[in-house]
Amino acid sequence: MNFIRWGAYFDDYSYSLKSNILEFIIHIPFAYFNLYFLLPKFILNHKYKEYLFWLFASIFLAYMIRTFLTYYLITEDIWPETNKDYKPYNINYIVAVVIGELYVLAIVTSVYLTMVWINERNRNKALIESQLKIKLEFLKNQIQPHFFFNTLNNLYSLSLQSSSKVPEVIIKLSKLMEYVLYDINDVQCVPLLKEIEYISNYIEIEKLRFSDVVSIFNIESEIENVQIPPLLLISFIENAFKHGGVNNKNLIIKLNVQIIEEQLHFVIINNFNPDTKTKLKGGIGMNNLQKRLELLYKSGFILEEKVKFNYFIIRLQIPLQYED
Repeated sequence: MNFIRWGAYFDDYSYSLKSNILEFIIHIPFAYFNLYFLLPKFILNHKYKEYLFWLFASIFLAYMIRTFLTYYLITEDIWPETNKDYKPYNINYIVAVVIGELYVLAIVTSVYLTMVWINERNRNKALIESQLKIKLEFLKNQIQPHFFFNTLNNLYSLSLQSSSKVPEVIIKLSKLMEYVLYDINDVQCVPLLKEIEYISNYIEIEKLRFSDVVSIFNIESEIENVQIPPLLLISFIENAFKHGGVNNKNLIIKLNVQIIEEQLHFVIINNFNPDTKTKLKGGIGMNNLQKRLELLYKSGFILEEKVKFNYFIIRLQIPLQYED
């Protein structure tokens, strides 16, 4: 562009081509010297005076090389663009060369720093996503030993009673373990139907221990293609058994699933003992759930709790995810 612009302006394409080739031969090493030596060595270490010294020292060297080569290889009239006879060390010529070098340097450095900023932003974004994934995986894995610890306690209680229900509990537990170990391994989402089946198996295990438990599962919408993060809803069920009824007797659990305007609405209602503290922030499972929801959806979810007529009600609303 410079070659064409100045060649047309002064009607001297030969001089314009030679002078531009010479200038860019000097610009290139000067620019890389600034980017890969001066900036890292001085600017990143906050040595600004040293940077300015070496910057102008290198500009002076570039001026000397450019003037020498122009004089001996191209023309003795080192600045013909001005239509004046300038000598190599004229102050106007020195200022013009310095400004030209700084102009090129500013453009190159701006492009380079923009590229560095974009790469650093992408790297930080990838790092944050990786950290969130690790944290989510940790929270998901934390649920599993917590849940199986509770279930094994149930199984132990039945074994002490020499109950005939023990084999059936073991079979149900094996299905739950199969889901946790294989079905949700290294996946971000699972079919909602699978998660409901998992919850149903858990409830059936609890029913074997507490025969007077009543559960009602109501699905009001088409959910075949709906996906949710694995083990997201089990904490609600555990919470209901933990705080519901009177010593888990006469426990009533109602679960409702509905799709409204691209949102999954999950509601669980259970009776509870007013003397038992029932709070979202109590217990590993509910604490875990709150953290996972914040990591997964940030502020894009609704989690509410309330008490009405000795019934504890939790409502969860999350954005829908579909099967590919």
